[in-house]
Amino acid sequence: MKKQKGTAVIEIENLWTRFDDHLVHENLDLVIDRGDIVSIVGGSGSGKTTLLREMLGLQRPWRGKVSVLGIDVVSAKTDQMKLLYNRCGVLFQQGALFTALTALENVALPMRELRVLPDRLILESALLKLKMVGLSREDAVKLPADLSGGMVKRVALARALSLEPELLFLDEPTAGLDPLLSESFVELIRSLHAELNLTVVMVSHDLDSILQLSSTIAVLADRHVIVNDAPEEVVKVDHPFIRDFFLGDRGRRALVGMTDFAESTQQEIQ
Repeated sequence: MKKQKGTAVIEIENLWTRFDDHLVHENLDLVIDRGDIVSIVGGSGSGKTTLLREMLGLQRPWRGKVSVLGIDVVSAKTDQMKLLYNRCGVLFQQGALFTALTALENVALPMRELRVLPDRLILESALLKLKMVGLSREDAVKLPADLSGGMVKRVALARALSLEPELLFLDEPTAGLDPLLSESFVELIRSLHAELNLTVVMVSHDLDSILQLSSTIAVLADRHVIVNDAPEEVVKVDHPFIRDFFLGDRGRRALVGMTDFAESTQQEIQ
């Protein structure tokens, strides 16, 4: 099942992924609309991160079509992929900061690689991005080893936003953060999404973050997307993974805490 309600920024059709004799995805379809915050969820081994890598052109599917911002990433040339990467930002699970570079230098690096801006403007822009994610000038000169886990995530997010992308990919953005930091990071992503008019694609197993952020949830099970819809519709689907993930004890608490659709899902929770 796939949801279509607006201008698609990502279209995946009849995607198959296999590693030797192991089939991960089979006849997978997914449409992601502009402006959505889409969470991709699924059990262990369902191919969530693999699917994200295929969207980014970092891994080729066995067969099928993957179109991102109008570019077929399966057959795209190097120059086309460079243009695409300039329109996308990626936050990797562990931050993936360069340990020998300061926070400011990490954020400035994508702009320097473009070789079109003077260094003064690059540094000013990098400082602005750090400020957007709640970091100071004092934080800017620190090395990653001197930053807390939450600050590393914020620097990595600032770097992902350095080229002012249309599309933001997040791989387990709250992994390793305590509940308070996780909630703060979720609120940061929500505010940046609204302020910058972003489309966000997130892979996560953090149920609280998923329900707090997502306008749409795509559930991977049985080697394909079994539902791609608003959270209140997803929890109505009768499937073992959805029952276990969303309607278990933890899911019940998270759903009851969602004031915007708690009443509409309460019968499903009983």
